Amino acid sequence: MDAILLAAGLGTRMRPLTDTTPKPLLTLNGRALLDRALDRLADAGVSQVVVNAHWHGGQIRAHLAARAGRPATVLREEARLLDTGGAVAAALADGLLGTRPFYVINGDTVWLNGPMPALARLAAALRPDVDAVILVHRTFQVRADVGNGDFFLDPWGVPRRRREGEVAPYLYAGITLASPALLSGLPAAGLSMNAVWDRAIAARRLVAVVHDGLWFHMTRPADLAEAEHALAAQMTGPTT
Repeated sequence: MDAILLAAGLGTRMRPLTDTTPKPLLTLNGRALLDRALDRLADAGVSQVVVNAHWHGGQIRAHLAARAGRPATVLREEARLLDTGGAVAAALADGLLGTRPFYVINGDTVWLNGPMPALARLAAALRPDVDAVILVHRTFQVRADVGNGDFFLDPWGVPRRRREGEVAPYLYAGITLASPALLSGLPAAGLSMNAVWDRAIAARRLVAVVHDGLWFHMTRPADLAEAEHALAAQMTGPTT
């Protein structure tokens, strides 16, 4: 199984930390967010990860070149931002993700596994009648500004979007396990994963798994500081 790690964004809400550093290379307890995600993918048996880059792409390139161990990484630099879904579609078009299901990981996603690793839980939930499985987290458990959440789930794990005036109990946790069919026929340029999910939701070909471990929201500098404090205070239990 392969994966793509999305590391091209500008990280505007994390400024000034991202003025000179790409967001995935910000560190949490001395380890880059990008490395934390790559380590989890290696633990799940992923052999190759495509990493897209744009903002301070040279730093991403140098960091990957210096990284030792699994998984193997392939850098795909974007001259212009393609948005999240566009980056995935472009990697598929280039033949970098093969024909099997693959993980899509946000470059700033930090999670600690519950009793069963989150990536294995997504793999167990992928069925022939769905094109993707997303990981969601309980909105009330996140100690950060997450707005009114993203999704409601029916008893079978099929999500629906939050409507205006609603407060949704779940928010997207930055991890998707997708079949190539999820993006079939969609253009690369300017394509958001939100649009990709909406098409799959309308066809009832998207399901969600609720994360049973800890997850950190990494949008603003205060979120990074909160995660540092939580780990330093050992509020989270094991951190590796």
